[in-house]
Amino acid sequence: MLPAKKSASSATKVASPPATKAPQAKEGPQAKKAGAPAKPGAPPSKVPATKVAAQATITLKQIASDLADTHALAKKQAEAILSDLVAALAEHLKKGDKIRLTGLGILEVRSRAARMGRNPATGEAIQIGASKKIAFRPAKELKEAV
Repeated sequence: MLPAKKSASSATKVASPPATKAPQAKEGPQAKKAGAPAKPGAPPSKVPATKVAAQATITLKQIASDLADTHALAKKQAEAILSDLVAALAEHLKKGDKIRLTGLGILEVRSRAARMGRNPATGEAIQIGASKKIAFRPAKELKEAV
């Protein structure tokens, strides 16, 4: 066999830095669902792209820990204060009170009327009973901060 000749254009190319590889998706039929790249020239996938960064979930314990550090409290005391706050909020919402937390927003109970719905499996019409829900309306300061 004859060795392949180098073309003039390949000799003038500048080497690019190696690309970092993303973590590999699962092998097999699930690979496409996990966001694996499509073959060149293939139509775009209908599977939505996964989020780049996962959203962090902050718990009451973490908030209590931050408050304890900021206000020179014991972590147990800060946790007790926050759990009592949640209990007080729940008690007032049970009574039907509207709770205004300055800088955060307003919590209130709203009534939902009875309505007709559909069973998604069978398509049958069903009656959905009246219920109550908790509504949150963010304060202007919170909206601007986010």
